[in-house]
Amino acid sequence: MPTPHIAAQDGAFAEAILLPGDPLRAQYIAETFLDDATPVTSVRNMLGFTGSYKGMPVSVMGTGMGIPSASIYITELIRSYGVKRLVRVGSCGGISTDLSLRDLVLASGACTDSGVNRARYGGWDFAATPDFGLLSAAASVAAERGLPVAVGNVHSSDSFYNPVSDAVAIWQRMNVLAVEMEAAGLYAIAAEEGARALTVLTVSDHVVTAEETSSEERERSFDEMVLVALDALVADGVA
Repeated sequence: MPTPHIAAQDGAFAEAILLPGDPLRAQYIAETFLDDATPVTSVRNMLGFTGSYKGMPVSVMGTGMGIPSASIYITELIRSYGVKRLVRVGSCGGISTDLSLRDLVLASGACTDSGVNRARYGGWDFAATPDFGLLSAAASVAAERGLPVAVGNVHSSDSFYNPVSDAVAIWQRMNVLAVEMEAAGLYAIAAEEGARALTVLTVSDHVVTAEETSSEERERSFDEMVLVALDALVADGVA
C-alpha cells in the first residue's frame, strides 16, 4: 500500500530496481531501456516506473540528492514493496587521476562524512560495502563489453560544496576513486534490512582536472552504466 513518500500499490515494484538520483534520468531509463514501462509513482515528482529487461521484471526510481533523501525511498522500497536488489546508477566526481570522463566506477566500498551510519551502528564506524554477487556480475559485464572500469572506494559526501579545504587531498591520500552522495547510505540500509545493493557510477566531472559534462549529458548520455547495471542484474538472477 502507499507509503508516506511513494504512492504505489502492492506489487507495483519489481524485486530488482535501478536508483538514479535524478527522477528525469529514471524516466529516461524507463523509456529507453525497459519494455512495457509503466509509471507507478510520482509523489513530489520523484518518478518511478516498472517494466522488464530481457524478460526480467525491473523497476527504476529517482532518489533525490544525498543520503537523507535516498534513505527515505530505499527504506520504503525495501520494507513496504519487497524490493530485494537495488543498484544505484549515478554520476560521480573523479578523484583518481587514472579516471577520465565517462569512465565507470564500481563502488566496492563507500567512505562518508555523514553521521547516519554511525547513528545506525551504535556510534562506531560501519564498513559500507556492496553485495559481492552484484559487484562480481557488474565487473564481469563491464569486462565483456571492454569498458574502462575502476573498482574501489568512493566517498559519499553530505556536502556538495565541501567546507573542508583539504578534503580532496585526504581522499587522494587514501586512494579514494571518486566522490558522490548516496552509496554509503544505500549499503548500510541494505545490510540492515537484509537486501542486496551495488553502486555503479559514471565520472561526470573530475575534481582534480576540472573537466565536466553538461546537465543534459548527465541525464541522457550515461547509457553504458545503465546497461552494465541491467545486465548485471540479469546475470545475478540466473547465477
